[in-house]
Amino acid sequence: MPITPHLSRQLRQTLGEEAAEDLVNWMHEMDAHRGASRDAVRADLAELRQEMHAGLATLREEMLAGFARADARDAELREEMRLGFARADEQRASQVARFERRFGDLIKWSFVFWVGAVGAIAMLAGALP
Repeated sequence: MPITPHLSRQLRQTLGEEAAEDLVNWMHEMDAHRGASRDAVRADLAELRQEMHAGLATLREEMLAGFARADARDAELREEMRLGFARADEQRASQVARFERRFGDLIKWSFVFWVGAVGAIAMLAGALP
């Protein structure tokens, strides 16, 4: 804060020439110290801002790398699922084929049984007059 001529005159009248000069010098030193402190704080804030930008850039790179790893793992899991579903479809097709063969065998043997039974009944009916 600059010292006005009126304040300077009042200090000289109240404190005396030497005390007023000391007080004015002390006030100038405090102003200079306050300015230096303000500059130091601004420099610290600027440094902190740079560190934060660097940290955020690093964090962004790590997050992007993590997303890339997640995407790669997602692709792997999708491929595993596709292969698993393909195997399940093959197994289902194999089971259906096996069921169809057994069902066909059952129909064939059922036909043989009924033909034999009808033939036996016809032979019995022909043997009985």
